Amino acid sequence: MRFAWIDLREVPRQQIQAVVDAAVHARMAGVVSADAELLATLPPTVTRVLMPQHPAARKTATDKDTRDKAAKESSKETRPGTGYDVLLRKFTTRDELDALAADHRAGAASTPVAGFVDVRDDRTLQLSCTGAMALPYTVIHFADPTKIPLEIVLAAAESAEGKLVTVVDGLEEAAIVFDVLERGSDGILFTPRGADDVFALARLLQATTPQLELSTLTVESIRHVGLGDRVCVDTCSHFEEDEGILVGSYSSGFVLCCSETHPLPYMPTRPFRVNAGALHSYTLGPDNRTNYLSEVGSGTPLLAVGADGRTRRVVVGRAKLESRPLLEIRTHAEDGQLVSLTVQDDWHVRVLGPGGKVLNVTELQTGDELLGYLATDKRHVGLPIGEFCKEV
Repeated sequence: MRFAWIDLREVPRQQIQAVVDAAVHARMAGVVSADAELLATLPPTVTRVLMPQHPAARKTATDKDTRDKAAKESSKETRPGTGYDVLLRKFTTRDELDALAADHRAGAASTPVAGFVDVRDDRTLQLSCTGAMALPYTVIHFADPTKIPLEIVLAAAESAEGKLVTVVDGLEEAAIVFDVLERGSDGILFTPRGADDVFALARLLQATTPQLELSTLTVESIRHVGLGDRVCVDTCSHFEEDEGILVGSYSSGFVLCCSETHPLPYMPTRPFRVNAGALHSYTLGPDNRTNYLSEVGSGTPLLAVGADGRTRRVVVGRAKLESRPLLEIRTHAEDGQLVSLTVQDDWHVRVLGPGGKVLNVTELQTGDELLGYLATDKRHVGLPIGEFCKEV
């Protein structure tokens, strides 16, 4: 389960309380601060992570209040568990890491020990890999924008019980970090500019795709309707054999259109492609949002849907619109609801039936069963809306 820690250390003082309130309200997993007194005010639903001010920084403090506060925090560090749940310390050498690991193994009073490391070269990269294997939490800041070092750490720590936390500098990088090597970092350390950033991060963490309850549709008629424009959707992902996308002429019902993952005569397979349907058709995307196939293009997110109803987010690489002879397939659900689909009139175009059975559209007959999805929402600009709408 991916999670986020909110780093308060660089948050402007006037924004700290708002950020703390947002972190608690949005149920962020943890809060990182150098102020143990602030952490002590947080509820037990939040993991309180104390990262003491680095000794070098303490030496440069000239203001008396700052020096006194640093000294006070330093004394608290000798009393693990006072106002915090995790003690986060920076390590730059193997000796420092070994000391942290020893504290962890010894149980250091009952407070988990975490390590923070800056990865700038091969030496620190190898050090981070070792830390990820030895500590309950390893927080890593990567100096360079490439994600190759993160991939190396993820691979090295595949069997580790500890959690890997990656420092990110924005929401876009957070989304990328969670997808690296498909597994992604267990968590991120994020410094928000204000409360709005915290809530935006919460939405990112909650972004999942639903399990759909697919329905069995019975074919009632197939007819040739003449020339029209159809859309092939080329995604940036490889479809499984029982996957496709949901397409329909009406917003209330969709048919599961098969990808070109299966071998075809005369044509090589296109495992990234769905010959989806006529350009007026709806297709279902994340967050219960629909798009017309005419609107789908590079960068559009869609749902890949399996025959068992599982879903995942895929991104469109391009959409290809061409004029072709079209075929209208009319089906009905068990309750009689009409579900219609218009596709290219060609044997190579296929839909999925129960159990993931692959069916060529030109060989469909009355009474054949297809897989589909029934939606209760009406649509306005792709968004669900509770209003009267009749589609014919």
